[in-house]
Amino acid sequence: MSWSGMRGISPVPGYVVMQPTTLCNLDCTYCYLPFRSRNDRMSPAVAGAVAASVNGWAAGNDRFSVVWHGGEPLTAGRVALAELMAPFEGVEHHVQTNATLIDDDWCEFFTEHQMHVSVSVDGPPELNDQRVDRAGSPSYSRIQRGIETLRRHGIPFSALCVVSAPGPGLATRLYDYFLGLGCDVLGINIEEQEGVNARANDHGTAAVRGFWAELVAAWRRDPRIHVREIEWTLRYAGAVLAGGADGVLPAALDPIPTIAADGRVFLLSPELAGFTDARYGDFSSGSVLQTPLAEILAGAAGSAGWVPEYLRGVEACRSTCAYFGFCGGAHAANRYFEHGRFDSTETNHCRNSKICLLEGVLDHAGAR
Repeated sequence: MSWSGMRGISPVPGYVVMQPTTLCNLDCTYCYLPFRSRNDRMSPAVAGAVAASVNGWAAGNDRFSVVWHGGEPLTAGRVALAELMAPFEGVEHHVQTNATLIDDDWCEFFTEHQMHVSVSVDGPPELNDQRVDRAGSPSYSRIQRGIETLRRHGIPFSALCVVSAPGPGLATRLYDYFLGLGCDVLGINIEEQEGVNARANDHGTAAVRGFWAELVAAWRRDPRIHVREIEWTLRYAGAVLAGGADGVLPAALDPIPTIAADGRVFLLSPELAGFTDARYGDFSSGSVLQTPLAEILAGAAGSAGWVPEYLRGVEACRSTCAYFGFCGGAHAANRYFEHGRFDSTETNHCRNSKICLLEGVLDHAGAR
């Protein structure tokens, strides 16, 4: 089977990620962010410069998203966040939040601005022991209070869950919890070794495959939640069976531009923001305060020293990996933080969240 569709980087992204502040009020032990104790704020000038490019893309797109991601975006405050959002036209605004600051006023803000809310929570209280505040105290009661406030206001929300130790019984337990939580979409991230989180994430193939197969089984029994990973895998499997798998991956890589609080642009992997390397510099591809975002993306392939190396790595994945049509190549940040370079191929993240995911779904299908 030929995977010839992915060539270079698209000059038009599917969405942009905005960092209104570096600050987070929590101190999760698996967090990758290097400056989450600082309160570096995005200026309206940065937001306006991004909007100058984004508004044009949104006008020619049925749906274009601006994702507010931190740190904890709500620590910026409603007044500042509204000012940053104001220059954008015709976009969907999304926010990824730990929910601890959500109250009635924030819910009114979400409703007024038609914001899509995604909450980071790792399951029932005992599975959130890594989501602690700066004093090391558990945050679950505050997360739950924020979620209950969303529900009371009738605001739909997605959930994002980090799994640090996949094992038997966990997937069923998680799925049952999120059914009761009332989220409409669930994303599952196996903990990644990246950023300031140096913990190894090699959990063994059998454990991770078993986790995904068990999650599919739980979902099949009561598929009221859209589970991101399962639905993507089933779409791919359906395309393969229909003989059209070549069309599953996009024609070019989405640049996924992340705009840091100071206006610097980081491409392909938001997790690279805030880091510096003697070989690659600060990984940024320029600043929107100096160069229009559309211009940066038009020259994305040569915009930073590490990007050509990463593109060679994608081609190496294409030529060596049987899972390339599903995965599209190991993510840039995972290559760097696991292997120290960008032209390596398979990563633990590949195995946990791509290879074992696909195999786990197929294991469940074969057991039926």
